[in-house]
Amino acid sequence: MKRIEIKAPAKINIGLNIVSKRDDGYHNLETFFYPIHDLYDYITFEKADKFSFTCTDASLENESNLIVKALRILEDIKKTHFNIAIHCEKHIPMGAGLGGGSSDAAAALISLNELYQLNLKYEELVTISLLIGSDVPFFLKSKPAIGRGRGEILTHVDLEINKFILLINPNIHISTKEAFSRIKPEPSNIDYSKYFTPASFQSGIKSGNIRNDFEASVFEFHPEIKELKERLIANGAEFALMSGSGSTVYALFSSSEEAIIARDLLPDGYFKFISRPDSYFH
Repeated sequence: MKRIEIKAPAKINIGLNIVSKRDDGYHNLETFFYPIHDLYDYITFEKADKFSFTCTDASLENESNLIVKALRILEDIKKTHFNIAIHCEKHIPMGAGLGGGSSDAAAALISLNELYQLNLKYEELVTISLLIGSDVPFFLKSKPAIGRGRGEILTHVDLEINKFILLINPNIHISTKEAFSRIKPEPSNIDYSKYFTPASFQSGIKSGNIRNDFEASVFEFHPEIKELKERLIANGAEFALMSGSGSTVYALFSSSEEAIIARDLLPDGYFKFISRPDSYFH
């Protein structure tokens, strides 16, 4: 095998609670990760005479890119050098709470492991992925999951959200590091195992208890994101919440017509995407 093409999907967090500060400087959290399979970066890995990395967003073509970071970590572990041409067709906005960089990194680990027959098991890839970022383990399988610990303790859930999911990003970049620095951890009052099941999901989102702990501080510095969430609810969303540390807000609608109407009422310059409920299986 000389070439691999892979789709690196986005995700949203349905509920995100920062439970406690850890001794290692990270935070323990609880969240429900849900993949958005029809919004993805498209990445190709092809064996070549020398290493190269290109991207449709030229500003991302550097050693700090998480794709390159994943490659360098594998090179260090395996004491080798990969002569490979990597190209990333970027569609997921950066700094948006959709996990684009983390998903790209996971795609790199999966692809390089297969392309070079490194024989790294899933559990080993999880350990390696945590050297890159806390969201990366989720993207190794990209299946709906309750996340605990740093996000690496995953309980996969057989849950398909039968809603149209409208994603709106107002082109505001939120630094995850800065967002965490303003968080005051507190124990969660949400029983994720209770809310995120096929039988209880609908009642869970209507309970009013599902929250994102980042919203308070992000809304304080960026009130336009709070206004965006309120407009989505006013325009018929069954549920709306900021994803991750922001700045994307997502909203659930029962029909594509309702989602389209809400989307078209928002400014043209915003990033807008409607995920279909059948996308998980395609």
